[in-house]
Amino acid sequence: MLKRFTASVVFVLILFNTLLAQSPQKFAQLGDFKLENGEVVRDCVIGYRTYGKLNADKSNAMLFPTWFGGNSAGLAGLIGPGRMADSTKYFVIGVDALGDGVSSSPSNSKLQPDEHFPQFDIRDMVNSQHEFVTKSLGLKHLFCVIGGSMGGMQTFQWIVSYPGFMDKAVAWVGSPKLTFYDLLLWNTELQIIDTGLKCHAPEMDIMKAIADITELNIRTPEFYATKMEPEKFYGDIKEYQDSFSSEFNVYDWRSQLKAMIAHNVSAPYNDDMKAAASRVKAEVLSIVNLQDHMVNPLPAIEFARLIHAETFELNNDCGHLGPGCEIDTVDQVINKFLEEK
Repeated sequence: MLKRFTASVVFVLILFNTLLAQSPQKFAQLGDFKLENGEVVRDCVIGYRTYGKLNADKSNAMLFPTWFGGNSAGLAGLIGPGRMADSTKYFVIGVDALGDGVSSSPSNSKLQPDEHFPQFDIRDMVNSQHEFVTKSLGLKHLFCVIGGSMGGMQTFQWIVSYPGFMDKAVAWVGSPKLTFYDLLLWNTELQIIDTGLKCHAPEMDIMKAIADITELNIRTPEFYATKMEPEKFYGDIKEYQDSFSSEFNVYDWRSQLKAMIAHNVSAPYNDDMKAAASRVKAEVLSIVNLQDHMVNPLPAIEFARLIHAETFELNNDCGHLGPGCEIDTVDQVINKFLEEK
């Protein structure tokens, strides 16, 4: 979902820094991993990259889950001196979420490929990351969990599922639960994928349609009307479709899409958001864009109120990509929050 921001002009510098700062891809073996629905991911693998150094008392570890469609390589531009995940201060662990094509996914599973891969949800992503952090890295505590978009959804799930495991948490353009509008968007994409697969449409053609739906919602109508030239529409949209369809696997996209559709941190508590909020112990910063058309900001604002969290509101026409359009400010807000005692 946020992968598109790396193609924007405002992130040219971040991309350059990414190339300089990239950390080697690593993998952790979890063995057979049981999902909450009772199914099992065979030979489950979690991908990750690390930045910075773990201090002597292991108190500076920061977990950074990936956004929808993203992978740990894409996080590198947000990690480094002065960035939202400052690797000169923290031991930053960029972790690949299930279904991203790096960690166990429909596209890379030898035993459960494509449609045979079991369906997971956001809680399963978080549970697999907790097992990875505790068993593979040997960490019993995190200083912070930070994530954007679907990474923000994972962050909200982390603070509810493992409330004493981190000191702080930062969720940007994420949500503890989807709204009707969010469900309308994501179920539209799901219906396109399922219909395309049922009709044996070429996978790249399916993903070109998904590209259009994603592009339609990732920014605001005002952005496109005032900052994009209609004369260049056909060339620009074809370039985006071609890039999108070649980059994303339809089965991986579908698996993470369904995980987001099912996302609700209050589900184990009879849909009582106050009960879910009562579990939270971490200090939380929630960053939203009031003009986000992809992940509605209202649930994050309301949940922040319930847990007495700090909220930073953007209000720009970049929509879901709003933090990227004000990245220097966002970095400063996050670093200030993390440094507060």
